[in-house]
Amino acid sequence: MTTPVWFAIDDNKIFVVTGNKTGKVKRLNNNPKVRVAPSGIRGQPKGEWLSGNAVLADSVQLQHALNLRIKKYGFKARLSRLFSRTKGDLVGIIISLD
Repeated sequence: MTTPVWFAIDDNKIFVVTGNKTGKVKRLNNNPKVRVAPSGIRGQPKGEWLSGNAVLADSVQLQHALNLRIKKYGFKARLSRLFSRTKGDLVGIIISLD
């Protein structure tokens, strides 16, 4: 299953912010193994798949992820929250590649 996400990279880690009711979080709770690839806006892969492990961020890491997302995506990142309130409280996901 492919799931496109907005992300930011810092210190060789990939930071993703999502709602705690999303499938991404449910899958992560069952299995921390992930595969990532550059993709188009609809999730169609545009490059090589890489394997890694993901963990849920603590509150400090979540704030860092939010700051990174705002820095990268600007106003769109702030606006996206208005359209995703039904997906639960925000959580951060931190991905380390193998």
